[in-house]
Amino acid sequence: MASIAEALANWAADLEPGPEDLALAHRSLLDTAAVTLAARDDPLTGIAAELPDAARWAAIGHVLDFDDLHVESTTHISVVTVPVVLATGGDARAYLAGAGVMARLGSALGWSHYAAGWHATCTAGAPAAAVAAGTALGLSAEQLATAMALAVPAAGGVQNAFGTHGKSLQVGFAAQAGVRAAQLAQAGATADPGALDAWLELVGGSGEPDLSGPAVPGGLAIKVFPCCYAMQRPIAALREIRHQIRGQVRGVRVRTPRATVKPLIHDRPTTGLEGKFSLPYAVATALLDDYPDFAAFTDAAVGRAAAQELLRGVEFESTPGADGLLTGEVDIEVTHDGPPLHVRLAQPPGAPSRPPTDAELAEKFKACGTDVPALLAGADWATVRQLLRKTFPRAD
Repeated sequence: MASIAEALANWAADLEPGPEDLALAHRSLLDTAAVTLAARDDPLTGIAAELPDAARWAAIGHVLDFDDLHVESTTHISVVTVPVVLATGGDARAYLAGAGVMARLGSALGWSHYAAGWHATCTAGAPAAAVAAGTALGLSAEQLATAMALAVPAAGGVQNAFGTHGKSLQVGFAAQAGVRAAQLAQAGATADPGALDAWLELVGGSGEPDLSGPAVPGGLAIKVFPCCYAMQRPIAALREIRHQIRGQVRGVRVRTPRATVKPLIHDRPTTGLEGKFSLPYAVATALLDDYPDFAAFTDAAVGRAAAQELLRGVEFESTPGADGLLTGEVDIEVTHDGPPLHVRLAQPPGAPSRPPTDAELAEKFKACGTDVPALLAGADWATVRQLLRKTFPRAD
């Protein structure tokens, strides 16, 4: 009986992308490149300067938390697989092979894995990065299965890192682990593909991955705001009613399934990074800022007296539902100097069911840097590779 690694490797080796798959790959390339370029001046760029290409680009691409998300698996697929493919000279097919494996592995790990505190982007990401790199390097199905097994020791990462550089760095480590594993498999290293099955069971996964459907089942969610995906829905909901607020906000009550705020571990954030993982700060920036952009997630913005006052007035009430970031809906009531305001929202802008328009993507790219739209106009995998190598050279 074939192991899970062998089944996934055979699927990846046989993958023949269709037009919709290729369109998703192109959008993912440009979105990942844009959010990586947006971090050009972030302190992590210097910190990560000595890391290899895949690790460096993945860490920098994730530090602003503006990259896409596969909702069903709660994994940031593209920020792992795009840098890996670029670093190993691959193209859209290599991306789709790695992305498809990551979506299926993350879904097999399930919500219970994420709820236990694992960072699924890293746990599912390392074996998937091995497939992306291996496909780019031209490995056989047997070698891809070996590479996945060789990536198992690096398949870790925890949510305690959220709000620190550790979150983006561990994503970079997962990406580089996949490259290393693929290169070792290419060189002739051996490993038991059953190691992936054993690991999957140890970290709480269950069942055989579903190999049917498009390359990336369920599609990818594109972020509209540069913060954790769990904050996208409450921010979007409050933006629908903020113009109706009169006078002073007296309090805000947020009702939502507890699962939908699992990554939001900072109730009283004091830094910009912590603010990206805070439900109370989602409320504060949605009410205080015309558009919660990069400036809304600086240390100074989070530390504003008005923001800190709003944090203290947020009341959270959990409702039933515990299986994903878009479970149910968010229900928010704002008490102010006028009649109480009430709003509900199930699907935020950018969700797979509400995909961004070309105009919305163009606006996001512009927010990532006024030169970004021009830099990415007509870009393909080769030109983005050259652009990142020029923008983020490795320190020797």
